[in-house]
Amino acid sequence: MKPGVFIVSLLVILLSGCRESFTDKVKKTAVEDTAHQVSDSNYHPEGKTIGERFAVPEGFRRTTLDNPSFGHYLRNLPLKPLESKVTYYDGSNKPKGTVYEAVVDLPIGKRDLHQCADAVMRLRAEYLFSLKKYDSIHFNFTNGFRADYSKWQKGQRISVKGNRVKWIHSAQPSNSYADFWKYLEMVFSYAGTASLEEELKSISLQELQTGDVFIQGGFPGHAVIVVDVAWEDTTREKVFLLAQSYMPAQEIQVLKNPNNSGLSPWYRISEIHQELRTPEWVFKNTDLKRF
Repeated sequence: MKPGVFIVSLLVILLSGCRESFTDKVKKTAVEDTAHQVSDSNYHPEGKTIGERFAVPEGFRRTTLDNPSFGHYLRNLPLKPLESKVTYYDGSNKPKGTVYEAVVDLPIGKRDLHQCADAVMRLRAEYLFSLKKYDSIHFNFTNGFRADYSKWQKGQRISVKGNRVKWIHSAQPSNSYADFWKYLEMVFSYAGTASLEEELKSISLQELQTGDVFIQGGFPGHAVIVVDVAWEDTTREKVFLLAQSYMPAQEIQVLKNPNNSGLSPWYRISEIHQELRTPEWVFKNTDLKRF
């Protein structure tokens, strides 16, 4: 459970992360038919990034991504070795099983904060931070307070007392990564799926591109991010890869496809009808959004 809640918004903040609410029956449905190994033709074991590790299905080719772009950044996320397991914030491991195919090699801190929406916000912020686009890094807390990294960078800090939130100048100006991570942990503490969903723009499945987010804001809620896209020349059909964090706080993972073992870990747009079934959540086909 995330610490530091607003008194008036207590239930909202406590439930703003990835909270499990599905019945055992629905959970079972979301992961059935997933006990498979990814096809040898779908990955290169020695690949050190998402783009290097996962080959596109036959007849498809990756979309062109400019460097630097958010999509290019995501496609080139570093991966841990093939058999690595996801690590929780406390150092324990999440069994690989039917959930994920690869583990993104990024630290997540020692607190139970880096959950689903947090991982999405973290990736967006890390990308902008790498380009020194500090003014573009900002997220809203669940109560509507806007947390701008540019203010944090100048030495301001966020004071939370009850339901009152304000900026106070209490630190030296810094753009160090250590202080940037402290900013992110503050965001993780008070933002979640509900606030992030409100910040993103709805798009159609046919518009899907790398960097888009399937998100259900709520109490509970969940979010996964599109980390690569490929398309077929003749039909223009798209396939895509998804990544997530979950609860308790854990490393980002590239998800298996529980709907099509031969295609996994790629997902096919034409196979999404009323819903998108992922290993640990079921989204509606209208849940796709963009930064």
